[in-house]
Amino acid sequence: MTVTSSVEAARAGFRTAFGREPAGVWSAPGRVNLIGEHTDYNEGFVLPFAIDRRTYVALAAREDRTARVASAGDFDDREIDLGGITAATMSGWSAYPFGTAWGLGRVGADLDRVGGFDAYFTSDVPLGAGLSSSAALECSLAVALDETWRLDLGRDRLVRATNLAENQIVGAPTGILDQSASLLAAPDAVLFLDCRDGTHELVALGLEEEGLTVLVIDTRVTHAHADGGYASRREACERGARTLGVRALRDLEADDLARAQQLLDEETFRRVRHIVTENRRVLETVATLRRRGPRAIGELLLASHASMRDDFEISVPELDRAVESAMAAGAVGARMTGGGFGGSAIALVERAGVDAVTEQVLAAFARAGHEEPEIFAVQPSAGARREQE
Repeated sequence: MTVTSSVEAARAGFRTAFGREPAGVWSAPGRVNLIGEHTDYNEGFVLPFAIDRRTYVALAAREDRTARVASAGDFDDREIDLGGITAATMSGWSAYPFGTAWGLGRVGADLDRVGGFDAYFTSDVPLGAGLSSSAALECSLAVALDETWRLDLGRDRLVRATNLAENQIVGAPTGILDQSASLLAAPDAVLFLDCRDGTHELVALGLEEEGLTVLVIDTRVTHAHADGGYASRREACERGARTLGVRALRDLEADDLARAQQLLDEETFRRVRHIVTENRRVLETVATLRRRGPRAIGELLLASHASMRDDFEISVPELDRAVESAMAAGAVGARMTGGGFGGSAIALVERAGVDAVTEQVLAAFARAGHEEPEIFAVQPSAGARREQE
Protein backbone atom coordinates (compact mmCIF):
# COMPACT_ATOMS: atom_id res chain seq x y z
CA MET A 1 0.00 0.00 0.00
CA THR A 2 1.08 3.58 -0.59
CA VAL A 3 1.28 6.08 2.24
CA THR A 4 -1.83 7.81 0.90
CA SER A 5 -3.85 4.60 0.81
CA SER A 6 -2.59 3.59 4.27
CA VAL A 7 -3.65 6.95 5.70
CA GLU A 8 -7.09 6.64 4.14
CA ALA A 9 -7.42 3.06 5.40
CA ALA A 10 -6.67 4.28 8.92
CA ARG A 11 -9.21 7.09 8.64
CA ALA A 12 -11.87 4.77 7.22
CA GLY A 13 -11.24 2.18 9.92
CA PHE A 14 -11.56 4.87 12.60
CA ARG A 15 -14.90 6.02 11.20
CA THR A 16 -16.21 2.46 11.19
CA ALA A 17 -14.94 1.69 14.71
CA PHE A 18 -15.91 4.92 16.45
CA GLY A 19 -18.54 6.63 14.27
CA ARG A 20 -16.75 9.94 13.88
CA GLU A 21 -13.79 11.54 12.13
CA PRO A 22 -10.26 11.28 13.55
CA ALA A 23 -8.29 14.42 14.32
CA GLY A 24 -5.33 13.12 12.32
CA VAL A 25 -3.20 10.16 11.31
CA TRP A 26 0.29 9.49 12.60
CA SER A 27 2.72 6.71 11.72
CA ALA A 28 5.92 5.02 12.88
CA PRO A 29 8.18 2.53 11.09
CA GLY A 30 9.35 -0.94 11.82
CA ARG A 31 13.08 -1.40 11.94
CA VAL A 32 15.93 -3.58 10.82
CA ASN A 33 18.91 -3.87 13.09
CA LEU A 34 21.96 -3.79 10.85
CA ILE A 35 24.16 -5.08 13.68
CA GLY A 36 24.22 -5.07 17.49
CA GLU A 37 21.89 -7.72 18.89
CA HIS A 38 20.98 -7.98 22.60
CA THR A 39 23.57 -5.31 23.35
CA ASP A 40 20.94 -2.68 24.13
CA TYR A 41 19.88 -3.93 27.56
CA ASN A 42 23.58 -4.45 28.35
CA GLU A 43 24.10 -0.69 27.95
CA GLY A 44 26.03 -1.26 24.74
CA PHE A 45 25.92 -0.10 21.13
CA VAL A 46 23.40 -0.79 18.37
CA LEU A 47 23.04 0.20 14.72
CA PRO A 48 19.43 -0.03 13.47
CA PHE A 49 17.57 1.73 10.69
CA ALA A 50 13.88 2.34 10.11
CA ILE A 51 12.24 0.56 7.19
CA ASP A 52 9.62 1.68 4.71
CA ARG A 53 6.91 -0.41 6.36
CA ARG A 54 4.87 1.45 8.94
CA THR A 55 2.08 1.34 11.49
CA TYR A 56 -0.57 4.05 11.13
CA VAL A 57 -2.86 5.30 13.87
CA ALA A 58 -5.92 7.48 13.37
CA LEU A 59 -6.72 9.21 16.64
CA ALA A 60 -9.09 11.69 18.23
CA ALA A 61 -9.35 13.00 21.77
CA ARG A 62 -12.27 12.25 24.08
CA GLU A 63 -13.92 14.43 26.71
CA ASP A 64 -13.84 11.68 29.36
CA ARG A 65 -10.92 9.56 30.62
CA THR A 66 -11.72 6.49 28.57
CA ALA A 67 -9.16 5.13 26.11
CA ARG A 68 -10.50 2.93 23.30
CA VAL A 69 -8.38 1.08 20.73
CA ALA A 70 -9.27 -0.92 17.64
CA SER A 71 -7.22 -2.44 14.85
CA ALA A 72 -7.42 -3.65 11.26
CA GLY A 73 -5.83 -6.89 12.47
CA ASP A 74 -7.72 -9.81 13.90
CA PHE A 75 -7.75 -8.33 17.39
CA ASP A 76 -10.56 -7.48 19.78
CA ASP A 77 -11.46 -3.84 20.39
CA ARG A 78 -10.59 -2.78 23.93
CA GLU A 79 -11.27 0.13 26.27
CA ILE A 80 -10.07 1.17 29.71
CA ASP A 81 -10.04 4.14 32.06
CA LEU A 82 -6.65 5.86 31.88
CA GLY A 83 -6.28 5.45 35.63
CA GLY A 84 -6.75 1.69 35.46
CA ILE A 85 -3.72 0.77 33.37
CA THR A 86 -1.49 -1.66 35.25
CA ALA A 87 0.45 -4.76 34.29
CA ALA A 88 -2.16 -6.84 36.10
CA THR A 89 -5.07 -5.41 34.09
CA MET A 90 -3.41 -5.77 30.69
CA SER A 91 -3.53 -8.72 28.31
CA GLY A 92 -3.14 -9.26 24.59
CA TRP A 93 -2.37 -6.66 21.97
CA SER A 94 -3.98 -3.73 23.81
CA ALA A 95 -1.17 -3.81 26.39
CA TYR A 96 1.00 -2.03 23.82
CA PRO A 97 -1.17 1.07 23.21
CA PHE A 98 -2.54 1.30 26.75
CA GLY A 99 0.96 0.76 28.09
CA THR A 100 2.20 3.60 25.90
CA ALA A 101 -0.34 5.99 27.43
CA TRP A 102 0.75 4.79 30.87
CA GLY A 103 4.42 5.29 29.91
CA LEU A 104 3.78 8.88 28.87
CA GLY A 105 2.45 9.42 32.37
CA ARG A 106 5.77 8.20 33.77
CA VAL A 107 7.84 10.70 31.78
CA GLY A 108 5.87 13.90 32.17
CA ALA A 109 2.22 13.61 31.12
CA ASP A 110 -0.36 14.23 33.85
CA LEU A 111 -2.86 11.46 33.16
CA ASP A 112 -5.24 12.94 35.72
CA ARG A 113 -5.64 16.06 33.59
CA VAL A 114 -5.50 14.86 29.98
CA GLY A 115 -8.62 13.43 28.37
CA GLY A 116 -9.08 9.99 26.91
CA PHE A 117 -8.73 9.02 23.27
CA ASP A 118 -9.97 6.75 20.52
CA ALA A 119 -7.29 5.14 18.34
CA TYR A 120 -7.47 2.86 15.30
CA PHE A 121 -4.36 1.07 14.01
CA THR A 122 -3.43 -0.41 10.67
CA SER A 123 0.00 -1.68 9.66
CA ASP A 124 2.10 -3.28 6.95
CA VAL A 125 4.92 -4.22 9.36
CA PRO A 126 4.86 -8.05 9.54
CA LEU A 127 3.98 -9.41 12.97
CA GLY A 128 6.47 -11.70 14.70
CA ALA A 129 9.08 -11.19 11.99
CA GLY A 130 11.75 -9.50 14.12
CA LEU A 131 11.01 -6.11 12.51
CA SER A 132 9.64 -4.49 15.66
CA SER A 133 5.95 -4.27 14.86
CA SER A 134 5.31 -3.66 18.56
CA ALA A 135 7.58 -0.60 18.73
CA ALA A 136 6.00 0.76 15.54
CA LEU A 137 2.59 0.58 17.23
CA GLU A 138 3.86 2.13 20.46
CA CYS A 139 5.73 4.94 18.74
CA SER A 140 2.93 5.86 16.34
CA LEU A 141 0.63 6.32 19.34
CA ALA A 142 3.30 8.12 21.36
CA VAL A 143 3.76 10.86 18.75
CA ALA A 144 -0.01 11.08 18.26
CA LEU A 145 -0.69 11.56 21.99
CA ASP A 146 2.30 13.88 22.42
CA GLU A 147 0.73 16.21 19.87
CA THR A 148 -2.92 15.69 20.86
CA TRP A 149 -2.23 16.18 24.56
CA ARG A 150 0.19 19.07 23.80
CA LEU A 151 2.93 17.48 25.86
CA ASP A 152 6.00 18.50 23.83
CA LEU A 153 8.02 15.80 25.57
CA GLY A 154 10.73 15.45 22.92
CA ARG A 155 11.78 12.28 21.17
CA ASP A 156 14.19 11.08 23.85
CA ARG A 157 11.44 11.02 26.48
CA LEU A 158 9.10 9.31 24.03
CA VAL A 159 11.73 6.58 23.68
CA ARG A 160 11.75 6.20 27.45
CA ALA A 161 7.95 6.13 27.69
CA THR A 162 7.48 3.46 25.05
CA ASN A 163 10.28 1.33 26.42
CA LEU A 164 8.76 1.53 29.90
CA ALA A 165 5.48 0.36 28.38
CA GLU A 166 7.13 -2.68 26.84
CA ASN A 167 9.10 -3.57 29.97
CA GLN A 168 6.58 -2.92 32.72
CA ILE A 169 3.13 -3.27 31.13
CA VAL A 170 3.71 -5.74 28.29
CA GLY A 171 6.36 -7.61 30.29
CA ALA A 172 8.97 -7.88 27.54
CA PRO A 173 12.50 -7.24 28.93
CA THR A 174 13.76 -5.37 25.87
CA GLY A 175 16.15 -2.41 25.68
CA ILE A 176 15.70 0.90 23.89
CA LEU A 177 16.86 -0.21 20.44
CA ASP A 178 13.46 -0.68 18.80
CA GLN A 179 11.77 2.46 20.05
CA SER A 180 14.85 4.58 19.33
CA ALA A 181 14.99 3.39 15.73
CA SER A 182 11.27 4.00 15.23
CA LEU A 183 11.38 7.51 16.69
CA LEU A 184 14.83 8.83 15.71
CA ALA A 185 15.71 7.33 12.32
CA ALA A 186 16.24 9.17 9.03
CA PRO A 187 16.30 8.15 5.34
CA ASP A 188 19.47 6.48 3.97
CA ALA A 189 21.08 6.35 7.40
CA VAL A 190 21.65 4.04 10.34
CA LEU A 191 21.19 5.19 13.92
CA PHE A 192 24.36 4.75 15.97
CA LEU A 193 22.96 4.54 19.47
CA ASP A 194 24.74 4.33 22.81
CA CYS A 195 22.25 2.52 25.03
CA ARG A 196 23.98 3.60 28.24
CA ASP A 197 23.23 7.30 27.97
CA GLY A 198 20.90 7.44 24.96
CA THR A 199 23.25 9.56 22.87
CA HIS A 200 22.88 8.93 19.18
CA GLU A 201 23.97 10.07 15.77
CA LEU A 202 23.01 9.29 12.22
CA VAL A 203 25.60 7.58 10.03
CA ALA A 204 25.19 7.60 6.25
CA LEU A 205 24.54 4.13 4.88
CA GLY A 206 24.98 4.99 1.21
CA LEU A 207 23.16 2.04 -0.35
CA GLU A 208 21.82 3.95 -3.34
CA GLU A 209 25.15 5.16 -4.66
CA GLU A 210 26.73 1.75 -4.11
CA GLY A 211 23.99 -0.08 -5.99
CA LEU A 212 23.05 -2.17 -2.94
CA THR A 213 19.81 -3.06 -1.23
CA VAL A 214 18.80 -4.83 1.95
CA LEU A 215 16.59 -7.90 1.56
CA VAL A 216 14.50 -9.05 4.50
CA ILE A 217 13.93 -12.80 4.62
CA ASP A 218 10.97 -13.38 6.92
CA THR A 219 11.21 -17.04 7.87
CA ARG A 220 7.62 -17.01 9.19
CA VAL A 221 8.88 -18.65 12.36
CA THR A 222 7.10 -16.43 14.86
CA HIS A 223 8.49 -15.39 18.20
CA ALA A 224 7.46 -13.40 21.24
CA HIS A 225 9.80 -11.26 23.37
CA ALA A 226 7.76 -11.84 26.51
CA ASP A 227 8.60 -15.54 26.52
CA GLY A 228 11.29 -17.28 28.52
CA GLY A 229 14.04 -17.50 25.90
CA TYR A 230 14.63 -13.77 25.70
CA ALA A 231 14.33 -13.32 29.45
CA SER A 232 16.81 -16.10 30.16
CA ARG A 233 19.41 -14.44 27.93
CA ARG A 234 19.00 -11.19 29.79
CA GLU A 235 19.28 -12.96 33.13
CA ALA A 236 22.51 -14.64 32.00
CA CYS A 237 23.97 -11.28 30.99
CA GLU A 238 23.05 -9.71 34.33
CA ARG A 239 24.50 -12.70 36.17
CA GLY A 240 27.73 -12.40 34.22
CA ALA A 241 28.02 -8.68 34.98
CA ARG A 242 27.49 -9.27 38.71
CA THR A 243 30.07 -12.05 38.85
CA LEU A 244 32.62 -9.95 36.97
CA GLY A 245 31.98 -6.87 39.12
CA VAL A 246 30.82 -4.47 36.41
CA ARG A 247 27.69 -2.38 36.10
CA ALA A 248 26.89 -3.91 32.69
CA LEU A 249 28.61 -6.06 30.09
CA ARG A 250 29.25 -2.86 28.14
CA ASP A 251 32.14 -2.29 30.56
CA LEU A 252 34.04 -5.40 29.44
CA GLU A 253 36.61 -5.56 26.64
CA ALA A 254 37.99 -8.51 24.73
CA ASP A 255 40.92 -8.64 27.16
CA ASP A 256 38.47 -9.44 29.98
CA LEU A 257 37.21 -12.62 28.37
CA ALA A 258 40.01 -14.84 29.73
CA ARG A 259 39.06 -13.87 33.28
CA ALA A 260 35.39 -14.28 32.45
CA GLN A 261 35.98 -17.83 31.25
CA GLN A 262 37.62 -18.70 34.57
CA LEU A 263 34.82 -17.25 36.70
CA LEU A 264 31.68 -18.19 34.76
CA ASP A 265 29.99 -21.44 33.86
CA GLU A 266 30.36 -22.39 30.20
CA GLU A 267 26.93 -21.22 29.07
CA THR A 268 27.04 -17.89 30.84
CA PHE A 269 30.53 -17.29 29.46
CA ARG A 270 29.30 -17.76 25.91
CA ARG A 271 26.44 -15.32 26.50
CA VAL A 272 28.94 -12.78 27.82
CA ARG A 273 31.33 -13.37 24.93
CA HIS A 274 28.61 -12.61 22.41
CA ILE A 275 27.84 -9.26 24.02
CA VAL A 276 31.49 -8.23 24.31
CA THR A 277 32.32 -9.15 20.73
CA GLU A 278 29.05 -7.77 19.35
CA ASN A 279 29.72 -4.36 20.88
CA ARG A 280 33.10 -4.39 19.18
CA ARG A 281 31.50 -5.34 15.86
CA VAL A 282 29.09 -2.40 16.07
CA LEU A 283 31.96 0.03 16.55
CA GLU A 284 33.91 -1.59 13.72
CA THR A 285 30.87 -1.39 11.44
CA VAL A 286 30.45 2.33 12.08
CA ALA A 287 34.13 2.95 11.40
CA THR A 288 34.01 0.81 8.25
CA LEU A 289 30.93 2.58 6.88
CA ARG A 290 32.62 5.92 7.34
CA ARG A 291 35.93 4.87 5.77
CA ARG A 292 34.99 2.37 3.11
CA GLY A 293 31.20 2.23 2.74
CA PRO A 294 28.62 -0.58 2.97
CA ARG A 295 30.38 -3.03 0.66
CA ALA A 296 33.05 -3.56 3.29
CA ILE A 297 30.81 -4.68 6.18
CA GLY A 298 29.89 -8.17 4.95
CA GLU A 299 32.30 -10.11 7.14
CA LEU A 300 31.13 -8.24 10.22
CA LEU A 301 27.52 -9.20 9.49
CA LEU A 302 28.50 -12.85 9.08
CA ALA A 303 30.55 -12.83 12.29
CA SER A 304 27.57 -11.37 14.14
CA HIS A 305 25.30 -14.15 12.91
CA ALA A 306 27.80 -16.84 13.91
CA SER A 307 28.01 -15.34 17.40
CA MET A 308 24.24 -15.29 17.78
CA ARG A 309 24.01 -18.85 16.52
CA ASP A 310 26.82 -20.37 18.57
CA ASP A 311 27.34 -18.19 21.66
CA PHE A 312 23.94 -16.60 22.30
CA GLU A 313 21.99 -19.50 20.77
CA ILE A 314 19.06 -17.48 19.49
CA SER A 315 19.08 -18.57 15.86
CA VAL A 316 16.90 -21.32 14.37
CA PRO A 317 17.55 -23.60 11.36
CA GLU A 318 15.44 -21.40 9.08
CA LEU A 319 17.51 -18.31 9.94
CA ASP A 320 20.76 -20.19 9.39
CA ARG A 321 19.51 -21.47 6.03
CA ALA A 322 18.47 -17.96 4.99
CA VAL A 323 21.95 -16.62 5.71
CA GLU A 324 23.78 -19.54 4.09
CA SER A 325 21.70 -19.56 0.92
CA ALA A 326 21.85 -15.78 0.51
CA MET A 327 25.63 -15.87 0.76
CA ALA A 328 25.82 -18.78 -1.70
CA ALA A 329 23.87 -16.62 -4.18
CA GLY A 330 26.35 -13.75 -3.92
CA ALA A 331 25.16 -11.55 -1.04
CA VAL A 332 27.72 -9.12 0.36
CA GLY A 333 26.77 -10.14 3.88
CA ALA A 334 23.87 -11.59 5.86
CA ARG A 335 22.73 -12.18 9.43
CA MET A 336 19.65 -12.81 11.50
CA THR A 337 18.13 -9.62 12.86
CA GLY A 338 15.99 -8.96 15.92
CA GLY A 339 15.62 -10.79 19.21
CA GLY A 340 15.89 -14.26 17.71
CA PHE A 341 14.07 -17.58 18.15
CA GLY A 342 12.50 -16.95 14.73
CA GLY A 343 11.76 -13.83 12.76
CA SER A 344 13.89 -12.54 9.94
CA ALA A 345 17.34 -12.49 8.44
CA ILE A 346 18.73 -9.66 6.35
CA ALA A 347 20.99 -9.87 3.33
CA LEU A 348 22.98 -7.00 1.85
CA VAL A 349 22.88 -7.64 -1.89
CA GLU A 350 23.61 -6.04 -5.24
CA ARG A 351 20.44 -4.53 -6.67
CA ALA A 352 21.11 -6.47 -9.86
CA GLY A 353 21.33 -9.69 -7.86
CA VAL A 354 18.08 -9.44 -5.90
CA ASP A 355 16.25 -11.96 -8.08
CA ALA A 356 19.10 -14.49 -7.93
CA VAL A 357 19.34 -14.28 -4.14
CA THR A 358 15.57 -14.53 -3.78
CA GLU A 359 15.36 -17.59 -6.01
CA GLN A 360 18.21 -19.39 -4.25
CA VAL A 361 16.78 -18.76 -0.78
CA LEU A 362 13.33 -19.96 -1.86
CA ALA A 363 14.85 -23.10 -3.39
CA ALA A 364 16.91 -23.83 -0.26
CA PHE A 365 13.82 -23.52 1.97
CA ALA A 366 11.83 -25.79 -0.33
CA ARG A 367 14.54 -28.46 -0.31
CA ALA A 368 14.65 -28.37 3.49
CA GLY A 369 10.88 -28.64 3.81
CA HIS A 370 10.53 -25.25 5.51
CA GLU A 371 7.53 -23.01 5.03
CA GLU A 372 8.14 -20.59 2.16
CA PRO A 373 9.65 -17.34 3.48
CA GLU A 374 8.47 -13.88 2.55
CA ILE A 375 11.31 -11.94 0.95
CA PHE A 376 11.19 -8.21 0.30
CA ALA A 377 13.51 -5.24 -0.06
CA VAL A 378 13.52 -2.40 2.46
CA GLN A 379 14.81 1.14 2.34
CA PRO A 380 16.24 3.09 5.30
CA SER A 381 13.40 5.49 6.06
CA ALA A 382 12.15 8.30 8.27
CA GLY A 383 11.07 7.92 11.89
CA ALA A 384 7.67 8.52 13.45
CA ARG A 385 5.67 11.47 12.12
CA ARG A 386 2.28 13.01 11.57
CA GLU A 387 1.08 12.18 8.08
CA GLN A 388 0.07 15.02 5.80
CA GLU A 389 -3.55 14.75 4.71
